[in-house]
Amino acid sequence: MSGEFPPLTCKEIKLILTYLNFTPRPRKGTSYEQWVKEENGRLYKVTVDCPKAPFSQTLIKSMAEQAGKTKKDFYAIIKKL
Repeated sequence: MSGEFPPLTCKEIKLILTYLNFTPRPRKGTSYEQWVKEENGRLYKVTVDCPKAPFSQTLIKSMAEQAGKTKKDFYAIIKKL
């Protein structure tokens, strides 16, 4: 665990996704939440599993890539918020 990249909570991930103009899809009876955004004709879909929070670096990297961003982008955004 690094001080530069501490684990992120579910609330922080949702704040980042909201900042990036993602919207949550209705839940379908699972713990997974899907957040979506269409940009330049491409659909971005991020899967968030809040019971896994605080999220590991691997999961944060995966969610960032699903959003079309990098892990560093996510941490830069959370510092702004």
